[in-house]
Amino acid sequence: MSVRSPALRLACAALLAPAMLVAGAALAEVSGEAVYQKHCSSCHEGNVPRAPHNIVFRMSPPERILEALDNGVMKGQGAALSAEERLAVATYLAGSAPSQVADTKMKACPAGGAQKRGGATVGSWGMDERNSRFVDAGTAGITPQTVGGLQLKWVFDYPGATRARSQPTVDGDTVYVGSQSGTVHAIDLHSGCLHWAFKADTEVRAAVSIGHGTAGAATVLYVGDTNGNLYALNANDGSLRWRSSLADHKDATITGSPKLFEGKLFVPMSSREWAVAADPNYRCCTFRGGVAAFDAATGKMLWKSYSIPQEPRETGKKNGIGVPIVGPAGAPVWNSPTIDAKRRLLYVGTGEAYTSPAADTSDSVLAFALDTGKLVWSRQLLAGDAWNMSCFIGSSVNCPEQNGPDLDIGAPPILVSLANGKDVLVVGQKSGMVHALDPQAKGAVLWQRKIGHGGYAGGVHWGMAVAGETVFAPNADTYFGGPTDTPRFPGLFALDVATGAQKWFTPAVDGCKPEDKPACDPGFSAPATAVPGLVFAGAFDGQLRAFDSQSGKVLWTYATNREFTSVSGRKAHGGSIESAGPVVANGYVLVNSGYLFGSRMPGNVLLAFSTEQGQGNAVGETR
Repeated sequence: MSVRSPALRLACAALLAPAMLVAGAALAEVSGEAVYQKHCSSCHEGNVPRAPHNIVFRMSPPERILEALDNGVMKGQGAALSAEERLAVATYLAGSAPSQVADTKMKACPAGGAQKRGGATVGSWGMDERNSRFVDAGTAGITPQTVGGLQLKWVFDYPGATRARSQPTVDGDTVYVGSQSGTVHAIDLHSGCLHWAFKADTEVRAAVSIGHGTAGAATVLYVGDTNGNLYALNANDGSLRWRSSLADHKDATITGSPKLFEGKLFVPMSSREWAVAADPNYRCCTFRGGVAAFDAATGKMLWKSYSIPQEPRETGKKNGIGVPIVGPAGAPVWNSPTIDAKRRLLYVGTGEAYTSPAADTSDSVLAFALDTGKLVWSRQLLAGDAWNMSCFIGSSVNCPEQNGPDLDIGAPPILVSLANGKDVLVVGQKSGMVHALDPQAKGAVLWQRKIGHGGYAGGVHWGMAVAGETVFAPNADTYFGGPTDTPRFPGLFALDVATGAQKWFTPAVDGCKPEDKPACDPGFSAPATAVPGLVFAGAFDGQLRAFDSQSGKVLWTYATNREFTSVSGRKAHGGSIESAGPVVANGYVLVNSGYLFGSRMPGNVLLAFSTEQGQGNAVGETR
């Protein structure tokens, strides 16, 4: 799910924009950007073949960078810097503060304030095993008649973060959410106070998955981090029940949320290798995407299947500086798996290949057997898409011959049952295409609908929602990159699942200030969420909107790109709504705001809206 731009220097500057915006006063007197430009940029912007390109650091924990400067391979260079300068440059490069800065005291819930298990659960990224992102009326607690009364109830901040991309999960009166620092938080739904926190090794991007045991058994949370580790936590206190790992490639990561079904945890495999390939000395490439299944009770791996069946090996070719080229590689799985209980299959979408020729399972929908992991069928929706970060940075030493266009399937397929008994897999792609596949016929194409120009930031980027026989497709069609002769249609589309016919389209409103561009963009990248009569969707510019699901009329909107005071009393800031969609449960709407990557607007807040009386829209805000 890589992000690129034709404007190299502008994008690099945005990717490395100062993390000081939300990193806290501890670093305010030292500019990490200034330290980087003075001491580091001459080597880490492609001028020294063995030096990792600066873009790679955006995929690294700040602790790893700081350790390299303090005691590791960069100790000699780090010796020329003060401790404050090393801390500042690590924060700047990674986009977040190391844990000693980020682990700031949060507002704790009152002693004896136990978590309540009553109330509804929205316990997975896709809201159900089919990834419909639909919440029923009883669970949602918000209707077209009451949505206009939504008001900001509380603001929770992630200290030191520049992005907030772990979609919240709700169970009764508790919100569970990960963070850039790797901390998993258990937050009171009504007040925003903190029940407990658990620290994973690295960033937790995926939504927390919830497993309810038999009567009397503890509720269990399942969490993946960006180093490919998997954790099972006791929901009552955050204690660790077991820990496991993908035990795969050194750059393997978990971005899509684990899916719990029939006592098994199905974990998608994505990677950082698309970025690591920017290093000209790297043997590109060896990662293969896929899915691994774990026993939910013990953490034991049951099977692992790859999106590319062939093992990578040297191709006999070398890159521009003589390093052997390896392949086939790529086809990462960025999305949460979709379960087809009737056919005993699991569906995922894959990303681009990292090497040429592109694997025939890249940019595809794959069907794996639930019980064995065997690849049952695949349906490629775009052939010849091979790309990695080397194509972007200008050196192009490891850029595959096909050079893109980098149009992954980052959104999970949605399994829909029509009134006539037929099942349909609806798939959104960064190309701006929405596809309907027949799961009964090995993914045969039923219809295709082009809703936008598409591009590196979408098209359909992270997900769609389905209510009844209507699919709601957010379209990014980002403006970033300058004007084009091809029309763009950022906004929200409603399509008929049976035919692909357009029911309505509501264009995004470009309310960005000139000084905020290009980071501010009206496109819709985050997944939408549907409830009866309503669709909620967030945008790159930080706007959160509720649409009438029958007409597309905007019924409510809120600008999250602003400064707030959190429940802990700290100043915090919203930004772009990018990869985590809104969650609706128990009369609340929850959304993360902030995404410093791909030239977007940083932020570090979780916002909670409610129709409960006695709260005002200005609660927690500063202007």
